[in-house]
Amino acid sequence: MTRNVDWAGVAHPPAGAAPRIACLVPSLTELVFALGCGSHVVARTGFCIHPREARLVAKIGGTKDPDLAALRSLAPTHVIVNVDENRREDVDAIREFVPHVIVTHPLAPSDNPRLFSLFGAIFGRVARADELTAEFDAALQATRDSVRELPREPVLYLIWRKPWMTVGRDTYVSASLAEVGWDTLPAKASKRYPALEEDDTAWHEAARILLSTEPYAFRQRDVVQMKERHGKPVTLVDGEWSSWYGPRAIAGLPAIAELRITTARESLR
Repeated sequence: MTRNVDWAGVAHPPAGAAPRIACLVPSLTELVFALGCGSHVVARTGFCIHPREARLVAKIGGTKDPDLAALRSLAPTHVIVNVDENRREDVDAIREFVPHVIVTHPLAPSDNPRLFSLFGAIFGRVARADELTAEFDAALQATRDSVRELPREPVLYLIWRKPWMTVGRDTYVSASLAEVGWDTLPAKASKRYPALEEDDTAWHEAARILLSTEPYAFRQRDVVQMKERHGKPVTLVDGEWSSWYGPRAIAGLPAIAELRITTARESLR
């Protein structure tokens, strides 16, 4: 596949010297800045907080509820969206007044080089995209090497409560965890982000429960309560490590690997 084709199959022409970029995906706002295009970003969501400079850009709501009137007023030439993060109806509405809508849908860490290449081709940052790809490839290989000798462990990765929600194996999060030997439960699910009942077998099949810091902000007190409730190891995971693609994955994957190694050592005590 050529560099400039997005996940919707659309081939995007070079943006030229003065694009006006709106990004509705937090991790991809960070990527645009990492490529050196931060000065061209005119709109972001309130969740686009990395890097710090991004916080100076105009906010237009959230990933699921963007203010389309505010977005239109900023006259973007390009809007970056994601299949999981953004609603189809919002994206369809945006297409009516934005010339270029870039659709993304990475499903595994190995999709990051394609992201870097896509954005590099569109925004004229091919060399920088290639640098990020090299950094990512090295980080991914180091991650795999560091956990190679560890046995795989079935885990329940919780992203929400009331109702309890987890991740299916066809998600980027699950694929990230699988890189360090954590296999998410349930093994099969009808939805990509299934809800769990209190008597779901996944609670019992999991050797460990992982609590993510996003989208629900699980904290250490939740770890204590979950341990008391289920009588098995519970670990808090920085959600940015497991769910943010783009440049954050370069540090995120080794961080998850280190957490995996630490928990494995604790289990042997």
